[in-house]
Amino acid sequence: MVTLAEVAQHAGVSASTVSYVLSGKRSISVNTRQRVERSIRELGYHPNAGARALASSRSNIIALMVPLRTDMYVPVMMEIAIAVATTARAHGYDVLLLTGEEGPDAVRRVAGSGLADGMILMDVELDDERLPLLRETDRPAVLIGLPADTAGLTCVDLDFKATGALCVEHLAQRGHRDIAVIGEAPAVYERHTGFAERTLDGLRGRARELGLGLLHRPCEGGYDAMAVTLARILDERPGTTGFVVQNESAVEPLLALLRQQGRAVPEDVSVVAICPEQVAVQASVRLTSVAIPAQEMGRLAVEQLVAKLDGRGGDEVVLIAPELTLRASSGPAPAR
Repeated sequence: MVTLAEVAQHAGVSASTVSYVLSGKRSISVNTRQRVERSIRELGYHPNAGARALASSRSNIIALMVPLRTDMYVPVMMEIAIAVATTARAHGYDVLLLTGEEGPDAVRRVAGSGLADGMILMDVELDDERLPLLRETDRPAVLIGLPADTAGLTCVDLDFKATGALCVEHLAQRGHRDIAVIGEAPAVYERHTGFAERTLDGLRGRARELGLGLLHRPCEGGYDAMAVTLARILDERPGTTGFVVQNESAVEPLLALLRQQGRAVPEDVSVVAICPEQVAVQASVRLTSVAIPAQEMGRLAVEQLVAKLDGRGGDEVVLIAPELTLRASSGPAPAR
């Protein structure tokens, strides 16, 4: 069995530094922390969770609440969950995965028992019904997502409002004046899911500032639903030359339908996506996109929670700045 001392020797640090990386009780430089975490992974080191729990009166378990809904893109949710589990393990915690749509009942169950030391919540809505319970309990929690009111909460998320604005700016700089947004499934907006609503707010606000026409249409995804949505968009706004897609399952159907209609990308229309990097680079036309930083979101959420568990963290909102990667799907607007 690999020992903590062996990890320290492999990483070229002291045993106490490894201990601080695992516990989060002291601030460690990013480079040192990453070196220690890499040694932990390569050597397969596993802290004795049972001994740590007895010593600290903790379970050394983090509850991760991931409601798996059919209208959400599950691969992104799972990528975040894997990042949470991997980072938690590096800090000596295991993860209890709760995938049901239990709402406040799940929070109540975790908060009222010794199941977990803290909670990480995903699929956050603007007026999430879990939040009043979170504010009442002394169980530390972190949200991956941003509600309307963040008072008394710790949140980690991509800055989706800035993401929407960035997509509009990119198309506007290339001369596009009429932009259509192909959004998530209608149920996502009906629930007022934070990331979707905030993206739309950023899109609309920047388009208004720049004097652009912007049309938003939710879409279930898939070929048939995309065909209906695209037909509606082009019927209502036939001069549309720019598309922003925030629905991974609509990306390839959109590109296929544009080809069938003889609309070349990017010569006739430009497409910008808000999606995982893998979706963007594997599409039939490599997509200009803003990537969803799933791994970073999961890692930051765990680090925020560990800090709170160790009495070092306060309530704060951590927003990741969006980065747009230029690829083959966007270009100048066609001359009229």
